Amino acid sequence: MNGLMIKSLAFSALLIIATIAVVMSLDIDIFADSINAITMGGAIAIAVITSAVTVKYINQMKTDTASGELADENWDGIGEYKNELPSGWAYSFLALFLWSMWYGFFGYPINAYSQIGEYNEEVLAYNTKFEATHKNADSVTLKEMGESIFLVQCFQCHGATGDGLSGKAQDFTARMNKEQVLDVIKNGSNQLGYPMGAMPAGMASGAEAEAIASYIAGGLKGDAPASYGACTSCHGVDSKGNDGMSPNLVSYDALVMNHVLQKGKKGVLGKMPAFKTLITPVQEKALTAYIQSLSN
Repeated sequence: MNGLMIKSLAFSALLIIATIAVVMSLDIDIFADSINAITMGGAIAIAVITSAVTVKYINQMKTDTASGELADENWDGIGEYKNELPSGWAYSFLALFLWSMWYGFFGYPINAYSQIGEYNEEVLAYNTKFEATHKNADSVTLKEMGESIFLVQCFQCHGATGDGLSGKAQDFTARMNKEQVLDVIKNGSNQLGYPMGAMPAGMASGAEAEAIASYIAGGLKGDAPASYGACTSCHGVDSKGNDGMSPNLVSYDALVMNHVLQKGKKGVLGKMPAFKTLITPVQEKALTAYIQSLSN
């Protein structure tokens, strides 16, 4: 056994001992589950293979001589031999490919432990417990919870006070402003997917559109302009959305909030993402209560 081999074995042993020492210092039972055991086995295999490959190629560099047919191309008089692909590389690639197929389809994470799966299960269990605990929360609790959710999820675009950052996003202190209403009248809208379908573009124009926009932005107070009659066919005589068939123009009711949170909405700052899996029904109810308090 030559000196290089002895040094290689010593280096492998050192790597293995160091790996085990680090794992033991973390108070991890190597054989507590299959993941820990496989990880440790992989670390040991890497140490051994690294040393073996190093010894092989260093010895080969000492003894091998260049041979074979030179390629026609050369660079500054330096040419390349037309050597075959080393069999070790080919077999290693094939083994890695076969292992990756097994790992992807039969090993981890299919039919095996998954950290993501465990996390999702824990989140679902916590959400179930949370829903049961707060299903009958009073209005004060809901408003406080809604404020916390708003300050985590919403204030970046809508502002800490819900004012919409000077028109960059929806202003929750008012149901709608005149510019928003005029934009919808001009371009139509179907972002929220209400059962009644898309509002067509060009429902009114000129003075009629201005009158409708002023009436809605003003809180639907006083006498409605004659042109507003076209709006009531979908939004209802009371403008509350025909029992959920179209958006409520009076207030941020639960249906409006549900549609926005489930589908997202395009705004000046960009597309608001949907919160389908990021918010529970109780949290949605709480957020609705808080936003309603801002508009009141």
